[in-house]
Amino acid sequence: MMKRIFLLSALVLTALLAPAQQALWEGAQVISPEIHANRTVTFRLHAPKAVKVQVAGDFLPEPGYADLVEREGVWEYTTPQPLEPELYSYNFVVDGLKINDPANVHQIRDVRSVTNVFLIDGGRADLYRVNDVPHGSVSKVWYDSPTAGMKRRMTVYTPAGYEDSGKRYPVFYLLHGMGGDENAWSELGRATQILDNLIAQGKAKPMIVVMTNGNISQEAAPGETSAGYVVPTFQLPQTMEGSFEMAFPDVVKYVENHYRTLKNKHGRAIAGLSMGGFHAMHISKQYPDLFDYVGLFSAAILPDRQVASAVYQDLETKLKVQFAKRPALYWIAIGRTDFLYQANCDYRKLLDEKGYPYEYYESGEGHIWKNWRIYLTEFVPKLF
Repeated sequence: MMKRIFLLSALVLTALLAPAQQALWEGAQVISPEIHANRTVTFRLHAPKAVKVQVAGDFLPEPGYADLVEREGVWEYTTPQPLEPELYSYNFVVDGLKINDPANVHQIRDVRSVTNVFLIDGGRADLYRVNDVPHGSVSKVWYDSPTAGMKRRMTVYTPAGYEDSGKRYPVFYLLHGMGGDENAWSELGRATQILDNLIAQGKAKPMIVVMTNGNISQEAAPGETSAGYVVPTFQLPQTMEGSFEMAFPDVVKYVENHYRTLKNKHGRAIAGLSMGGFHAMHISKQYPDLFDYVGLFSAAILPDRQVASAVYQDLETKLKVQFAKRPALYWIAIGRTDFLYQANCDYRKLLDEKGYPYEYYESGEGHIWKNWRIYLTEFVPKLF
């Protein structure tokens, strides 16, 4: 009797585990993406009932789609040319429906888009890798913002050895773009890997990096707040109307009260991409004694005409005060096809007319994370 009960239990357990085992081993049948030694990449999808399968990705020329060819239920595409070293993103499109690659668990979210990613090693892209170097720590930190009227979250990177060194460190405040949040730079921008690698190579000084949430109406990233699993969106209130700039001293106060920092202008830097570049520009001129290093990455420059915040008034007067205090670095970068390119040209013309010194870095392509990672690798070695 006991033998029959044991056998029955074993059969039930096998039946229960079968779906889990199938899920565990199913993905191993197809390798995708497969990165070859010559830097070409093969994408595969097991979809025997599909009629048409495409891959969409930022490694492809416009319009950014390529057709896969089917053989015995497996669809396949290999890039005709080697890919340059870079972090790339992609999806599949199956009969018009965009899906993620079930064989690739590595995904990132950019606002509402979730894509698979892969990395081609070499050159600058080696800064995006987790290499065998000393690693810093990354914390998700909640702080009180009386100006915003709520507790808010930010991501804080401390360099390798911070916990035991007893030293004080400079602080770099790094801001995201519209639709992003405090996770954007550490996930999409590879900021922690870039900092680890540059510091280990002796190309950057050890520093604390504070990555804020620039959406002042949010506590934190969508799905990680008391609001629950809200849908990420570009259309958030109070993003570029002065509230974030006015509340920014709350961030600096918390950081300097809770971390070992250099509490002076020369020990602080601020930079951001797109909306974050807009914020960095206006925060740095609003508080001209706070930051000695300023970086504008593909920055928006002026607010909408209907915005009436005092933060954006008297632009030229505030710039005059800021540059009279001789910031150590004012750095502007943008891609040649960026939709904000002309706005940046007009802003540089204003700076030139006033004789205000700045450094300029121009890249190819447009308003994309590829450029912002490049700008971060160029800007960080210039700090402190």
